Amino acid sequence: MKNKVLFIVTVVVVFLLGLLASSIVNRKNEAKYKYVPQVDISANEPRNDEWGKNFPQEYQSFLQTEQNDFESYQGGSKMRDMLEEDTRLVVLWAGYGFSKDYSQGRGHQYAIEDIHNSLRTGGPKGNGDGPMPATCWTCKSPDVPRLMNEIGIDEFYKGKWADKGEEIVNPIGCADCHDSKTMKLTITRPALVEAFESMGKDINKATHQEMRSLVCAQCHVEYYFNKNIPGKEGIPYLTLPWKNGMSVDAMEKYYDEIEFKDWTHKLSRAPMLKAQHPGYETYLTGVHADRGVSCADCHMPYKSEGGQKFTDHHIQSPMNNVANSCQVCHREEAEKLRANVYERQQKSTDSRLKLEDAIVRMHIEAKKCWDLGATEEQMESILLDIRHAQWRWDYAAASHGASFHAPVEIGRVISSGLDVATEGRVKLARLLADLGYNKPVEMPDISTKEKAQEYIGLDIEKLTKEKNEFKKNLLPKWLETAEKREETYGSK
Repeated sequence: MKNKVLFIVTVVVVFLLGLLASSIVNRKNEAKYKYVPQVDISANEPRNDEWGKNFPQEYQSFLQTEQNDFESYQGGSKMRDMLEEDTRLVVLWAGYGFSKDYSQGRGHQYAIEDIHNSLRTGGPKGNGDGPMPATCWTCKSPDVPRLMNEIGIDEFYKGKWADKGEEIVNPIGCADCHDSKTMKLTITRPALVEAFESMGKDINKATHQEMRSLVCAQCHVEYYFNKNIPGKEGIPYLTLPWKNGMSVDAMEKYYDEIEFKDWTHKLSRAPMLKAQHPGYETYLTGVHADRGVSCADCHMPYKSEGGQKFTDHHIQSPMNNVANSCQVCHREEAEKLRANVYERQQKSTDSRLKLEDAIVRMHIEAKKCWDLGATEEQMESILLDIRHAQWRWDYAAASHGASFHAPVEIGRVISSGLDVATEGRVKLARLLADLGYNKPVEMPDISTKEKAQEYIGLDIEKLTKEKNEFKKNLLPKWLETAEKREETYGSK
């Protein structure tokens, strides 16, 4: 019996010593590694493959953002038609581009391709010269900081989306986040720097760990196009509404004070706000941020290959990489961790959909009030309720993973939205009664995306034809010009 115990103990000790030896060897290999650049990367170099010559492991992992077959409960890399999955979205965004087309974004490799294909960027003549300003390119490519450096920030923001199309060709990549000489993380989008300044903060004092989230915050934030900056009047200048703070309430107050609206709703005529993707703001209110965990820790965890440790640039949902993300800190089984995430997201979604349904009814009931002859004075407080309720709904929906990142805060946001919507619907019922309408407003058939789009007056067939004309006529010229520019970029 003693011999058996001794044997087992010996096996365990040998196993542990083996692990220790393996770890020591790996650390020695890492220590021996010396970075030797193969090429000189120029300032504002937008070509990711050039950076890849010096950083092959990071570049090869970055190329994996082309994978688009993973689908989680609330995200992933697989393209999904969100208007088809939830047809009420068409009504919520009536009169705004998202009612035409809204697909879940794929990996960073598709940033340029997907904006080319979106119906939101089609123009009235199929030439891509639609209502979207050039500012819409800001988060799509490392050609953006290059172009800002060449022509100036104001000049970049000026004009229409099509004006810069031949210059924006490289998908999101290295130069968006790294200094070309030191390779340190850096902020390349002026809006984030300016947002910190508006709060009286200096982003240059951020720690390296904070920068591992701030480079993401250059794009994964709420923003709007400010055309009223003194000295820049008329320029759709990308601005983050953080002057009063980053909460849903602080940004709502900011927008209300400057009387900003993204669009006027086609049915209710309410002055609407469109939340973009306030992922950074909501992340800050969660337990992971409180514990010092950065965006990169979960979405770009460290990995080792050939004894070399590096950051995995396959930026993706942690649910597709649980071993290197979640299980670094949490010891539960992968399936249990996924189940915990999806459970939180499901519960949050259940509440959010109740708010969504109430807002859809508010828009349709408000339209009925207008049809019955309601005055602007009668509708004023109702329209403000619609604006505030939908802002809260959109803030919770557009921040994507926030129902997991910050479930307590998102629960608060949704519940406050439900309070506003309930009060607004009471006002609508009273006004309808005053206007002589004493029965429930009939809801239209929006059971499919096509029926919902027809209800709000969209001609998708026409829009699709225009987009196809753009892709046939203008896009090849853009790509040809871009190819010629890329051939000579190194000598510019």
